[in-house]
Amino acid sequence: MLPEWMIDVPHRLPHDWYVFARPSGKRCFVVSSDGTTISRQRNGTVLHRFPSALPNGARTRDGSGSAQSYSILDCIFHEMDQTYYVIDMVCWRGYSLYDCTAEFRFFWLNSKLAETGACEPPSHYHKYRFSLVPVHTCDQSGLHAAYAGGVPYVKDGLLFYNKHAHYQPGNTPLALVWKDENCSQYVIDTDNKGQVPSHQQVVLELQDDGKVTTSDDPPVVFSCLDLDFIQRPLVKPFWGLTRQTDWLVPLGSLQLCEESGLHSGNLLRFAIGDGGLSVVDGKLEKADLHYLGKSNRARAFADSYSKVMFQNMVRGSPLKIDDLVASINTPDDEGNRPDVDMVG
Repeated sequence: MLPEWMIDVPHRLPHDWYVFARPSGKRCFVVSSDGTTISRQRNGTVLHRFPSALPNGARTRDGSGSAQSYSILDCIFHEMDQTYYVIDMVCWRGYSLYDCTAEFRFFWLNSKLAETGACEPPSHYHKYRFSLVPVHTCDQSGLHAAYAGGVPYVKDGLLFYNKHAHYQPGNTPLALVWKDENCSQYVIDTDNKGQVPSHQQVVLELQDDGKVTTSDDPPVVFSCLDLDFIQRPLVKPFWGLTRQTDWLVPLGSLQLCEESGLHSGNLLRFAIGDGGLSVVDGKLEKADLHYLGKSNRARAFADSYSKVMFQNMVRGSPLKIDDLVASINTPDDEGNRPDVDMVG
């Protein structure tokens, strides 16, 4: 369940949403089964393989338990204190919670995790500590607590979960992430040297027909590469020079700065030029893209549309904490509508 980036304040924020401070670290699934515990990152690589106090998570003297007894937790591994912070529960002792609301999952998580001893300090059969994050109803006091309150981990923005949302794979607008410089060290994306580039950079996926798209379902098309260009290598120009190429660009303009050798499924990096992004009625109409090269091989997915737009807003007109507070303080039409007698 991957959050979209908050580019608009959702409706009924104080009534239907939770908020909590997101721990900085590596997002992963933690699976305990058959006497062992394994954590995997989004790209499928194993982060840790270890014994834990989770159900069936270690081979203890009492045995490993039933092979059917497995649990799956949605976590963030916080490197500084070597702790797995649990932000959601997907399965518990073989019982799936995919079809349960976030309200129920959070209740179940709070009531069940502590019973296992997984929140205790590390021991021989429990290598890493697990911990819950404080979850608040997103009213004025809850938002303030998540934004400014103290937590035992480094914050990396705020996460918002719709109370009625079921757990679902992929990006979902029923979970949102928001950041500013007061609650995250990494508001604006940096390059591979840790520096903020002068122009916003995006990662898009190359499709069979030459289109470059986001990771959304359905994907958002940002531009299109000429198929002849994709299938033939180009000589890399001299450093600092720009070479004009025969690109077909229905939604924007692209400039090439290195050789091709591209295939469908490749993740490609682009810089957004001075022409920026043109959005009409909430839909992308034009993008001034400049090709930079292939993305890092460790990268598993293209950027989502909401991430591109959030990063674009942060550089110009960001959504501020005051906007969220104002939304909470604004009377809700539906929630404050006077009672009306039904006739007929």
